[in-house]
Amino acid sequence: MRLTLRQRTERKWLPAAEPEVLEELRRLRARVPHVTGALAATSDGLVLAHDTAALEPEGVAALTAAALGVAQSLAEAAGRGAFRELLVRGEDGYVASYAAGSMAVLTVLAGDRANVGRLHLEARRSGTRLADLVADALGRAEQP
Repeated sequence: MRLTLRQRTERKWLPAAEPEVLEELRRLRARVPHVTGALAATSDGLVLAHDTAALEPEGVAALTAAALGVAQSLAEAAGRGAFRELLVRGEDGYVASYAAGSMAVLTVLAGDRANVGRLHLEARRSGTRLADLVADALGRAEQP
């Protein structure tokens, strides 16, 4: 598959946003008790930054991209509009993914004692900030 010029620009310059994105992930973890990790990636699975200790970020980003595709299709098929967020509850906690603009996604890992309402509130705010950081990085990359 051939990448468009914009896609090549995104892949080349999005890592320039990594320090700011990583700082936002760390602030999110500090604001929400029982959050054990956070990852920001492009919607096609490229890791932008991660604050995860025990997980392999590239694998989580790839699975997030796959889940994102299914969630987008489900939301559209059910007439619920564009994807906003996805929450998975497992025996040992939560995996939540949030849209961060049209280009990126935020995935948050939390323990089973996490306050899901607080998680949603803070992660939605972080998703908005991440969308702005990614847009700024792309804007800088596209300038001559």
